Amino acid sequence: MSILQQVERQTQRLSTLTGRLSAVLLLLLLLNVFYDVILRYLFNDVSIGMQELEWHLYAALFLLGISYTLSQDGHVRVDLFYSRFSARRQAVVDTVGTLLLLIPFATLISWYGIGFALDAYQLGEGSGDPGGLPQRWIIKSIIPLSFILVIISSIGFMVRAWRRAESPEEGGMAPE
Repeated sequence: MSILQQVERQTQRLSTLTGRLSAVLLLLLLLNVFYDVILRYLFNDVSIGMQELEWHLYAALFLLGISYTLSQDGHVRVDLFYSRFSARRQAVVDTVGTLLLLIPFATLISWYGIGFALDAYQLGEGSGDPGGLPQRWIIKSIIPLSFILVIISSIGFMVRAWRRAESPEEGGMAPE
């Protein structure tokens, strides 16, 4: 197995793991919403902490799902020209877009996100609402983590694009 295949396989494994984690977060979000609805409409009560947990779970689900979506080639693109390109030209577009746009953007978000989460940790930031969630740094740390995962997935994305270009009948590595 070549080094590129190993890189692709490892990035795919990591992306699959984040996809599975996102699926678990979705289930937890559904259970949380169900609990909130029951609490509100059957018992005429609310839990600020559980309501805040909803948006924390939703944010984590969305942010961690980005790298999985990239690994599955499920991101949005304008297909007007791209779909008509050869596999080699598609690989060039994917690589140039990833190197010039995706990785710099993800690096920027990661860099500033680390400071954002660190500030929240150092300040002991929590919810401003009584009964809200403490330790807001936990959800804020998902921001840089998710974009670091995007950078890793983007490497696998480029490798897969070039493998597809070199052997279009293989189509790169099949998702796990």
